[in-house]
Amino acid sequence: MEYQKFLEQKRKTFLESGFEIDESKLNRNLFDFQKFTVKTALSKGRFAIFADCGLGKTLMQLSWAEAVYNHTGMKVLILAPLAVVEQPKKESVKFGINEDSFYITNYDQLKNIENINQYSGVVLDESSILKGRDGKLSSLILELFKQTPYKLACTATPSPNDHMELGQHSEFLGAMSYLEMLAMFFVHDGGETSKWRLRKHAKDPFWKYVCSWSIAIDKPDTLGFNHQGYDLPEIEYVEHVIKTENNTDKLFGDVAVSATDLHKDLNRSFDLRLEKTIELVNSSDEQWIVWGLKNNETDLISKNITDSINVQGSDSPEYKAKQLNGFANKDFRVLVTKTSIASFGMNYQQCHNMVFMSYDFKFEAFYQAVRRCYRFGQKSKVTVHILIPESQSNVRQTILEKQQRHKDMIQEMAKYSSETNYKSNKSKIMIANKEIKTDNYHLINGDCVQETKKLSDKSVDLVVFSPPFAELYVYSDKEEDMGNVSNYKQFEQHFKYLIPQIKRVLKDGRICAVHCMDLPIQKGKEGYIGLRDFSGMLIDWFTDLGFVYHARTTIWKNPVTEMQRTKALGLLHKTIKKDSSMSRVGIPDYILFFRNEGDNLVPITHQDTDEKKPNYLPVDLWQKYASPVWMDIDYSRTLQYRSGRDGNDEKHICPLQLDTIERIIHLYSNEGETVLSPFGGIGSEGFTAIKMNRKSVSIELKESYFKINAENHKSISKEKNSVITLFDFAE
Repeated sequence: MEYQKFLEQKRKTFLESGFEIDESKLNRNLFDFQKFTVKTALSKGRFAIFADCGLGKTLMQLSWAEAVYNHTGMKVLILAPLAVVEQPKKESVKFGINEDSFYITNYDQLKNIENINQYSGVVLDESSILKGRDGKLSSLILELFKQTPYKLACTATPSPNDHMELGQHSEFLGAMSYLEMLAMFFVHDGGETSKWRLRKHAKDPFWKYVCSWSIAIDKPDTLGFNHQGYDLPEIEYVEHVIKTENNTDKLFGDVAVSATDLHKDLNRSFDLRLEKTIELVNSSDEQWIVWGLKNNETDLISKNITDSINVQGSDSPEYKAKQLNGFANKDFRVLVTKTSIASFGMNYQQCHNMVFMSYDFKFEAFYQAVRRCYRFGQKSKVTVHILIPESQSNVRQTILEKQQRHKDMIQEMAKYSSETNYKSNKSKIMIANKEIKTDNYHLINGDCVQETKKLSDKSVDLVVFSPPFAELYVYSDKEEDMGNVSNYKQFEQHFKYLIPQIKRVLKDGRICAVHCMDLPIQKGKEGYIGLRDFSGMLIDWFTDLGFVYHARTTIWKNPVTEMQRTKALGLLHKTIKKDSSMSRVGIPDYILFFRNEGDNLVPITHQDTDEKKPNYLPVDLWQKYASPVWMDIDYSRTLQYRSGRDGNDEKHICPLQLDTIERIIHLYSNEGETVLSPFGGIGSEGFTAIKMNRKSVSIELKESYFKINAENHKSISKEKNSVITLFDFAE
């Protein structure tokens, strides 16, 4: 594949597999922004609509299903929560949707559907049900609909707990798998396999990627459409702190930190919460919704409040549907239920009062429950009363934090959901923007593959570098960055564009020295903990492309230092105590030596007898060089690197030790010869080459590193035998 085409493929834009449709053929009841959204979803074929409550997701998904039916002649399957199933049926009649175009059922009935292939498309109503990666239902959905050509996911809360949950939507729609998305955009912090966060460099590319298969709408003007009629009224959260006796001997009251603690606390405060709920609901003759967690709560509330209906999970589907719809029709004043039953899909804009007699850490359920009333179309101020036992302040804080994260996420997505914004923010293939040439060095700010192509054949005497370690670190969001890959296979594909260029520019019989290490395999990405033989992979790639595998040396590293730096589970002493089968030894560095084919026409001699001369190499020193393990490398002796970091850098860059570089250059080059580093970084290899009376060619993609690289080259060119303060050898 041509290199430019490969870079284009790395952009991770979603492969469109839908069809175009004239807006005039869509349901006439759709508003302009809804038509745009449905048309976009149809053109993509597999798409997600993340629209806030009240923006008409039901009509949009029905219109989408009807269009797919008209295009394929086959029904579309719509899956919805049990309590919601009747609503699309009603709206299809109301808005003139062809009832033959779809079949709707609840998620619990999915396992009973005999022939999935009879449906040309599937709609997931309240698709946040996918968020549980290890859940049986989400796994079943992913498996059953792998081959379904048309897919639509709809929800207001796509990832209520964490951005990683978007990976389930990505996998369902046939974009990246969950693990691929994790590897591409997220980084693992510390030793706990569950702690992942969005990489700093990946923030912008991640949201662009998500918006290649989804659209986020908080209000119509997000997409540039008229938002008249879509202004929300005021909402007020009223917190009622319920004081209860502390039944412990502790000086301070308990704070609920677990489900068990929470339910104990709820039991202690039950009578007071019941009393307060009844007081609130009976304070006016308006409609109210009362949310509880347990049947005993909802039972007692309904018994003590006149004109109330209690809807529970054990009720028949017919009874639930009747009562939930009856409340919307004002058949009774008070609806008493649980968020697990009625927080999704129902429209209760006629009501603007609710009480959470109890609630837990589940943000999505809370958010959706509030949005039954607080949604577009609501004309009155919405008042939400929250009864909080005094020891549950942490529960409320957790909900608030998740609410803010959700808001931030929707805003990020909305930024790219506008077609205009998305186009303007697409990344472009980079071209070199700086080049510095002197008698002693040639520095290039650009892509190592493209820039190495410009170098003359057989113009380099030695190649020394430390490449990106596959997907372990990401240094930038550029497609040319070899660390910016979804997995090691993609890294291999990218790296193999460079090896032939190295072979071409390196003189016959000369050495290419590559720094590497085994790469940790993380459970969150690949399902298990282990190591990948990166050195073995490099040997295979270089030899496959014409190099001779010449030698390998191991650089010893202190396992205690490694443990402190990485917090690796296998090096922690607690692992030994818990289960030593998961312990391992430290991961050393390796230097792999590859020899270019052909005869070396200019011997590299070491005949000097004066120890001050550059080619002095006595037997005892040679024995040290020849050792398969270099025990004497000072791991802290590197070029100063901190000023090369930018605000988005992850952890730290990893400059190669100067001891190692000096040894390689001494052993495999003569004075006056040229040393190439295609991954120049901050210039460690070039700095050392000039110091040792060689010439340097250094290529670096990242501008901030290139700047420091240039300063280091400049400084050592002026003072070959001293190191100035700015570039002090430092840890």
